[in-house]
Amino acid sequence: MASDEALTDKTGAPVEVTRRKDDFAIAVDGKTVGLTAFADRDGQRVFFHTEVDDAYGGRGLGTVVISAALAATRDEGLRIVAICPMVAAFVGKHPEYADVVDKTTRETLALARERMAAR
Repeated sequence: MASDEALTDKTGAPVEVTRRKDDFAIAVDGKTVGLTAFADRDGQRVFFHTEVDDAYGGRGLGTVVISAALAATRDEGLRIVAICPMVAAFVGKHPEYADVVDKTTRETLALARERMAAR
C-alpha cells in the first residue's frame, strides 16, 4: 500500500502491506510473514482472521497490518466488522474507528466461518 510514510515494525525494519483479493498481507524483506483476512458483504468488510509467522512474533506486525487494513477499509467507504480478536482489540483501543464499526451478527459470523473453512 503506497503512502507517504514508510511502514516499520517495532525493530525499525521496513515492512510492506499489500491488499490482495481477500486479505491484507505484510512482508518483511520481501517475504510475506503475516496477514489479516476479510470478506466483503453489503458495504461491510468482515475481518475474521489475523496471523503472523511465529519467527516474526513480538515485532508489532499484526498491529501494522491491521492498522493499514482498517485505514484502507475506511478510505474505501466500507464499514468494519471485527470478528477476529486481534482486530476487535485494535478497534477497542482506537476510538477513531468507532464511527465505522458494526456489531457482529449471525450473518457475519456465518460468513466468517465459511471463509475460514475455505482457507
